[in-house]
Amino acid sequence: MLKGQGEAAVVTALGAMSGTSLDGVDAAVVETDGQVIHGFGATAYRGYSEAEQVVLTQALGQWSGAEAEAAAEVIEAAHAEVLGAFDGVDLVGFHGQTLAHEPRGRGTCQVGDGKALAEALGVPVVWDFRSADVELGGEGAPLAPFFHFACAKWFGASEPVVFLNLGGVGNITWVDPRKAAPEDEGALLAFDTGPANAPLNDMLRARRGLAFDEGGKVAAQGTVATGALELFLQEAYFSRMPPKSLDRNDFPEMMELVRELSDEDAAATMTAMCAAAVAQGMGHCSEAPSRVLVTGGGRHNPVLMEMLRVSLDCAVVPVEEVGLDGDMLEAQAFAYLAVRVARGLPTSCPSTTGVMALVGGGTVSEPES
Repeated sequence: MLKGQGEAAVVTALGAMSGTSLDGVDAAVVETDGQVIHGFGATAYRGYSEAEQVVLTQALGQWSGAEAEAAAEVIEAAHAEVLGAFDGVDLVGFHGQTLAHEPRGRGTCQVGDGKALAEALGVPVVWDFRSADVELGGEGAPLAPFFHFACAKWFGASEPVVFLNLGGVGNITWVDPRKAAPEDEGALLAFDTGPANAPLNDMLRARRGLAFDEGGKVAAQGTVATGALELFLQEAYFSRMPPKSLDRNDFPEMMELVRELSDEDAAATMTAMCAAAVAQGMGHCSEAPSRVLVTGGGRHNPVLMEMLRVSLDCAVVPVEEVGLDGDMLEAQAFAYLAVRVARGLPTSCPSTTGVMALVGGGTVSEPES
């Protein structure tokens, strides 16, 4: 693994992420020794076709069987296409596609064969990042916090900050950059806050044939149904102490709560649900952050961003404010984590996933040729 390179050598790693929003594959290069970020490289995006999205949507919630196999074929082909366009890569971090996530039950399921991808690309591939964490009692998510810690060091943060990822599911990482390492006590706290874009996207796709609420235009025309919002916040998940994580479809009652509302009011209410879940989650932080850095598709929704600014007692800004790429941060995270796995460094700890001990999750597959 990483032959001919010393333990502290800088590696050119390529990471890929296909999230629960099912829009496509993000790919990004990070130059790192697995601890310090030395630079960011090229990025690419490969969107899924409508037919591919149908295959992936049908497989959600499946642990095996024909639908899961069909989804795996889509994932492997799409990743081979976008990742194969990169040159000069030492290592690939391949997350795959999460179909089901039940850490306190059946475990976690990401489809996509990293060994097959290693053969297709001709470079080592690190994959199956979550299973080891779950097997040791962890939630298996979120996994980006160790990378967020490195990012805070990279842009020179001197006081606590929060990274807020608003993808299909929302999650936060509270980072104290005054600590020396991410596994140090008090350096990190991470957990899923609640549903983010996925339920809203599903509702708009079903009602209007829209992929998402572009620019928050639908929500901006509606009024929040406070009764529905209050019922949503009574969900038992919000009373659980972190670390904790969610499956994409863990809040089916959201659809029921807005079923009788107009499209506009439903969009406004579901957007408010996402913001309220974040505000509730922020109460778990041991120290108020200096600012909240928002990544993921949700940062492009001005209605959601304004709701967050109103409900939080600190600045709420896109991660671009500190020189990071909010569209590629998760892909970059798996590039960074791949190097940590290859070098035997931990990728999660009790304060990020609830795992019993430091764990470096991931399987390394070398190409045979």
